[in-house]
Parts: sequence; structure tokens; C-alpha cells
Amino acid sequence: MSDCSIVVKQWGELTTSELYSILKLRTDVFLVEQKVDEEELDNRDQTAVHVYIADAIGTAAYLRVLFDESPEHLDAHRVVGRVVVRPDRRGEGLAQLLLNRVLSLYGGEAMLLHAQQYVAPLYAKAGFEAFGEPYDEAGIAHISMYRAGVGA
Repeated sequence: MSDCSIVVKQWGELTTSELYSILKLRTDVFLVEQKVDEEELDNRDQTAVHVYIADAIGTAAYLRVLFDESPEHLDAHRVVGRVVVRPDRRGEGLAQLLLNRVLSLYGGEAMLLHAQQYVAPLYAKAGFEAFGEPYDEAGIAHISMYRAGVGA
């Protein structure tokens, strides 16, 4: 496995180069590869916690953690989203490493995510449980998943 140093930063801590690399990865995968036609820049990045792994090429894996004042489901104020791994680094467990870091930061709190259905088993390993019916989001089958806070 190549470099796997995990970086955790708030919006204001990101350099312009880091931000560019993160946005390039997200647009390359979500907009170009997966042809998602939903709004990628949703004005939530400025309040998110950005968790990523960078290598010599750029951002190799990324996710963001949001805080919703009003939970969408039960008591889950924390929302994990935009989980993405660069194609040349897939299969190395980078998304799991990022999730583990998020759990080390926020594991005491309930969390929610909207998973592409084919990767739901990855989130299940981290304690997320599917709820509700599968749904289509941007032409891709998704399922909502919830994880209760540890000790909650």
C-alpha cells in the first residue's frame, strides 16, 4: 500500500492546492466517471470537516463530515458524504481507513450516510445499518444507512 497519511482539516485550513486536488477528485469520479448530474458544489463544504489521503499525484481518497442542526433520521446530526477513492488507488482499503478516522473523531455520536448500494457492505463493516427502501439518486441505486453513537 502506498502513502496513507490521513489529513483532517476544516475549510479554512485547506490550502488552495489541497482544495483543488479534492475538487478534482470529486469531479473526476462523480461527474465524469459516474455521470452524476446533481450539484457537486452545494455550499456545504465551507462548514464540513474534510478527511483525506494525499499522495504524489494528489488526493487519493476523500470524504467529508457535515453537521445538520436538525437530524434527517433519528438523532444523526453527523452526516458522512462524498466518499470517493481515485481509480488507481481502489482496492487498497483507503475508504475504510477514512471511515475509521471519522469513527475515532465522532464515534460517540450517531451518524448518517447515503451509500451507493454496491458499497453498502463497506459501511456495514463500520457499524452502519441500512434503513428504508433503496432509491435512485442521480441514476445510481442508493440506500440510507445509520450508525448509533457508541455509548449513546
